[in-house]
Amino acid sequence: MSAQPAKTLRETAAEYGLKSEEYDVILQRLNREPSAVELGVFSVMWSEHCSYKSSKIHLGKFPTTGPRVICGPGENAGVVDIGDGQACIFKMESHNHPSYIEPYQGAATGVGGIMRDVFTMGARPIALLNALRFGDPSHPKTKRLVAGVVSGIGGYGNCVGVPTVAGETNFHKGYDGNILVNAMCVGLADADKIFYSAAPSPGLPVVYFGSKTGRDGIHGATMASAEFDDASDEKRPTVQVGDPFAEKLLIEATLELMASGAVAAIQDMGAAGLTSSSVEMAGKGGVGIELDLDMVPQREEGMSAYEMMLSESQERMLAILKPGREHDGERIFKKWGLDAATIGWTTDTGHMVLKHKGEVVCDVPLAPLFDDAPLYDRPWIAPDLQPRLSPADVPQPADYAQAVLKLLSAPDMASKRWLWEQYDRHVMADTLEDSATGADAGIVRVHGTRKALAVTSDCTPRYVQNDPYCGGKQAVAEAWRNLTAVGADPIAITDNLNFGNPERPEIMGQIVRAIDGMAEACRVLDFPVVSGNVSLYNETNGAAIPPTPTVGAVGLLKDSSLRADFAGMKAGDALVLIGETRGELGASMYLREILGREDGAPPPVDLALERKTGDFIRNLILSRQAIVVHDLSDGGLIAAAGEMALASKVGARLTISADLPAHAALFGEDQARYLLAVPNGYELLAAAKAAGLPAAIVGQAGGEDLAVDGVFTLPLAKLREAHEGWMPAYMG
Repeated sequence: MSAQPAKTLRETAAEYGLKSEEYDVILQRLNREPSAVELGVFSVMWSEHCSYKSSKIHLGKFPTTGPRVICGPGENAGVVDIGDGQACIFKMESHNHPSYIEPYQGAATGVGGIMRDVFTMGARPIALLNALRFGDPSHPKTKRLVAGVVSGIGGYGNCVGVPTVAGETNFHKGYDGNILVNAMCVGLADADKIFYSAAPSPGLPVVYFGSKTGRDGIHGATMASAEFDDASDEKRPTVQVGDPFAEKLLIEATLELMASGAVAAIQDMGAAGLTSSSVEMAGKGGVGIELDLDMVPQREEGMSAYEMMLSESQERMLAILKPGREHDGERIFKKWGLDAATIGWTTDTGHMVLKHKGEVVCDVPLAPLFDDAPLYDRPWIAPDLQPRLSPADVPQPADYAQAVLKLLSAPDMASKRWLWEQYDRHVMADTLEDSATGADAGIVRVHGTRKALAVTSDCTPRYVQNDPYCGGKQAVAEAWRNLTAVGADPIAITDNLNFGNPERPEIMGQIVRAIDGMAEACRVLDFPVVSGNVSLYNETNGAAIPPTPTVGAVGLLKDSSLRADFAGMKAGDALVLIGETRGELGASMYLREILGREDGAPPPVDLALERKTGDFIRNLILSRQAIVVHDLSDGGLIAAAGEMALASKVGARLTISADLPAHAALFGEDQARYLLAVPNGYELLAAAKAAGLPAAIVGQAGGEDLAVDGVFTLPLAKLREAHEGWMPAYMG
């Protein structure tokens, strides 16, 4: 039997995700064949996950500056000024592929990784969020994935001691073969003590600290840049393993090292591990870097240079220290029990040089790795758009009470108490509002001040699916509304763009048009993008996920006592609807959950109206004319009223206008609308009229039912049982 012929480097490159023409570019850049280590380094740095080669051209459309922006995209996380010499640092990132293959560790290391992006810039993490999308509840894998992901998020965040205060969880068959786990972290720092990753000059020591390097997560970035198929479970070795207790030590050691004044530049080891961290630091600083891999702390015997450079072992950092300050590092790392070693130096060569066992195993120019990766303006076709549905195109329910019960107990709309009770939401003792309290955004106090940060995560994939441009606008507007509804001034966003294979023109069309819509919303709402992440190739056997451009947003409350939620409605309060209702039922929850349809154009988004309405609502909250506020989104007016009634433990009776059919008035998902509960509705109507905004008294709080005059009456106890009962029953 003849031996198998050895693989050519070109064939190996293809296995690493590099196209043949990309391999040709490497040959041109080096003027020779790469070594095995060099090929591995190129493959991860040129992966979609690290280079954004399919999306970078379009990401340039986002507005990224503003009066509060200290640092926009390009660093580990975005930085915004929140006054009084303080800064908020935040970012959202995906851990989709790892979480599908190994849900506990995939989700846990997603949380750990996003925290490192924030504290590597000098911030103490103060809040976590997550946006989760699972497959159809009836799919055989879904329940196991939910259990593993939720357990991983709680297990890591709770142990590190950072509260998980907000997020969203959706279910849809489009995620059956590729779930989404998007994690966001928000941190606080002094505005004059922000740390960056660019190496300032040659001749400085490069220090590794944190956990030892093992063989977990090798080629994780490459795996995250590829589609799934039936053999995807075999990719489990590419998933990293996290240790939250090591992360806690790493946070404290990193912040103490920064406070000592010894740090010249610092970078966490995330996707592509030691490769990306060293390339980023040297590339941004315009210097070279030389590493002796024999000095890298190793967890396993006989690790090769290739394995060390591509490992994505967790809880590791790379720092460049100021001359003569190595002893400060040694003292701090010893105090916190961390492995640490000087593993190299910055140089003036402009090259990355790697030595192992006395031999040079890699010597490549940094430019093609850092800022000269292939860039694609991929062909795209405009998405097919759905026609607008008039109320007459959509049947009314046979039984309104049953329809409301079904809607508010549907997987997307039902209470997620089972899920968020597994997260520590109050560790650090600064959480003012969270998933449990009945508010449109999580609110965390800026410790020792009257200020607070409001945080939210939003996307409506069914809107983006039917019109990516309108859905992209709506995702940003919804985040802006959720911050506004608690009284916060929206500052900036981070994004997590989750799509299928960009090499397919119809998927690229979704990406381009969603970014166009998001960029327009950010401009009109003065809501710049300061950080983000792109996750492509989210598909299995050629079936892409619903396009899901998740928006994570941060707002500022200058006085945290001047805030609103929707849990404080009292009997006798008037329910006032601000905004116009036309009865938009296209792509609505009603259409999907009650009629089993997913067609129709999503509701149009008038950004100027969003801004005008939101500014009016925020002023009402800050002047204490309104303290019970809920924005209208999924499920329309009846869902908002039902959620307010359940959170406030008081019934509500609505009266709807005869101008619209009942199903359009109750379930329509028109945008730029808020429902308020106030003692005097007529005062509010007068204020809205003076502001030039439509408003109507649509009901009154009181009693023990959710009711609509002449349409239905539903006991609140029965609604609560359905709303609270779905998830515990599903998870068993």
